[in-house]
Amino acid sequence: MLYGAFGLSVVFSILMCVHVYRTGRELYWMFIILAFQPVGGIVYALMVLPELLGGSTVRRMQAKAAKTLDPTRAYRDAKAACDESPTVGNRMRLAQAAFDLQRYEEAERGFADAMHGIHADDPALMLGRAQALVELNRHAEALPILEALGEHGDKGRTPQAAVAMGRAYHALGQYAEADDAFAWAIERMPGLEAWARYAVFLNDTGRRDEAKTIVEDLDKRYAKTKSHFRAEAKQWRDFAAEKVG
Repeated sequence: MLYGAFGLSVVFSILMCVHVYRTGRELYWMFIILAFQPVGGIVYALMVLPELLGGSTVRRMQAKAAKTLDPTRAYRDAKAACDESPTVGNRMRLAQAAFDLQRYEEAERGFADAMHGIHADDPALMLGRAQALVELNRHAEALPILEALGEHGDKGRTPQAAVAMGRAYHALGQYAEADDAFAWAIERMPGLEAWARYAVFLNDTGRRDEAKTIVEDLDKRYAKTKSHFRAEAKQWRDFAAEKVG
């Protein structure tokens, strides 16, 4: 039985290596596949399944696997593209990649540098810069940008913008405005982030019982979350539980 399982693992790994070679992928995949049997081959299979199945769920699994194995690849690719052709699109892509790596100062500069000419009021750039400013605790700079986003209609009035606005209002002591922003976001934003951040806001402003009720609800929501969203859900459930206590 043991030998049979080992044999299947070897065959599977060889087939994955053949696929690497035939499709011209990076040769380091062969090392991963052979050195970490059968896990390496399974991870690689998740990377190529979208080509075979084309499902959105599988694509998300592919992205997560790639990020786990090489967390800076998206940043490196974006930087190479930007160095070759510093278009607004490439600069925005690089700024977002920096943001995802928590390089918030670089992200803020990148978004700001792209906000010139006809792109000065681009909602995506404005939101990216504002979110970076919030992470840098530069809330007084972020808030006017977020408020200006409201003038862009549905493109500017997004749940992500509302969460950032709620955080900025909270930090600046404008609690009524923060409450309105978070309340608007939690009705529209998928996932648990908006709820988690609202719980922290309630706790910090003396509404501890309401905050605890939300944390309890987050536990229930997390328990019902589908497997491919559980890691993100756990992150926000734990975030709220730690802050509220």
